[in-house]
Amino acid sequence: MQKMLTVFTPAYNRAHTLPRLYQSLLQQTSTDFEWLVIDDGSIDETKALMEQWILEKKITIRYIYQQNQGMHGAHNTAYKHIHTELNVCIDSDDYMPDNGVEVIVGFWRKYGTDRVAGIIGLDQMIGGGIIGASFPEDLKETTLLGYYEAGGSGDKKLVYRTEIITQYPEYPVFEGEKYVGLAYKYYLVDQDMPLLVCNEVLCVVEYQPDGSSFSMFKQYWNNPRGFAFYRKERMKVVHSVKRRFVENIHYVSSSLMAGNKHFIKESPLKLYTALALPFGWLLKQYIARKVKKGAQMNFNKS
Repeated sequence: MQKMLTVFTPAYNRAHTLPRLYQSLLQQTSTDFEWLVIDDGSIDETKALMEQWILEKKITIRYIYQQNQGMHGAHNTAYKHIHTELNVCIDSDDYMPDNGVEVIVGFWRKYGTDRVAGIIGLDQMIGGGIIGASFPEDLKETTLLGYYEAGGSGDKKLVYRTEIITQYPEYPVFEGEKYVGLAYKYYLVDQDMPLLVCNEVLCVVEYQPDGSSFSMFKQYWNNPRGFAFYRKERMKVVHSVKRRFVENIHYVSSSLMAGNKHFIKESPLKLYTALALPFGWLLKQYIARKVKKGAQMNFNKS
């Protein structure tokens, strides 16, 4: 029988955190899901773990190995292999509450329609409270961007209808780079359909010291074309003058790091980009200093 939900997990050298996620999936109060793991070029014990768990046959698991492309490249691969009605990404260092699948499937069966793209729910810190804030009780539908522009805060968990999310362009993969903001695709969906608001925890989060949340300056420096692309796309969808200017500052900074001489011509908001030039240059210098300082600190510790 076809499952309702795919829980997909991009994994890169996360053999030390995957067992916790696997255990949480074994404890689900609903079995109406399958687990799709995209191994993004791991060189640790990830493959051995996955082969062991597949043999156990306790839950439905599909495992795909690919050369390292970064998180967005793993998402591209996942979307090509999902065939359930709904999908949700649970990162390799996070896990689901015991009723996570039951909440998602039950909520969708009760409220889901072809008019919406999916569900937006809550993330919770391990041993702590909701990340950011819960949704207002009277908020029944929103877009991801609309939620934040209205003053919302904190990471939120997104569940998409597979037939909707796969209609939009793949994340671009830039040679030698490993990062493009995942929200690029979500903001495209926002332009066409809202999400149903589910005021319940769908994911429990732990930010790893080697995760992207803890290494953003290095990410900026190593992936300038990916960040410039993301900022350029953000310019097209944000509404406030302040936010547009901030996006342009980051766009200028990343474009300078990438050595792109044509970034003003390529900008969808050329006047904003021109005005942001000195601030973007300063941001580039700031990031360079942070990256250099971090490298020196790591060298001194080795």
